[in-house]
Parts: sequence; C-alpha cells; structure tokens
Amino acid sequence: MTEKEIIELIKNLPPAERLAIVEATLRSIREELGQVRKPLNYAEKKRMLTAASKALLRDYTQGGDLTSFAVLDGEDFHASE
Repeated sequence: MTEKEIIELIKNLPPAERLAIVEATLRSIREELGQVRKPLNYAEKKRMLTAASKALLRDYTQGGDLTSFAVLDGEDFHASE
C-alpha cells in the first residue's frame, strides 16, 4: 500500500479516529528515535525546581542582574510620541 492510498483511507475515518492514528504514529516514531521521556514524578519535579531556584537565587537577591533596574522603581516615566 502506498502513502497516498493510506492517506486516502485515513481521510474516510471520523476525526477522532484520525487523531488517534496520528497520535499513535507520532508515539511510535518517538519511541523509534529514542525520544520518549517518562513524565516526572512529584519528587523529581521538586528536586529539579529546587536546583533551578538555587541556581537563580543570586540573580534575584539585591545586587543581582535582575535587580539592576530597581533604582528606577520610584521614577515615573512614559513613552514619548
């Protein structure tokens, strides 16, 4: 069966079934390519978020890169036309 014949057969299915076929096909391609990742559990998510927040803590504290414009907080400014 050719690609064109397969597509024509799929077009005759209801949208929900077509979507299921597309999802199953993508899943099989990802598995074949080794790109399937298991969803993270709560403990893994928490560990990753904790590590990320610790890595960025210095940027969010006084004097970090993200606070460099804090000196402008009290100034009133508007875009000029």
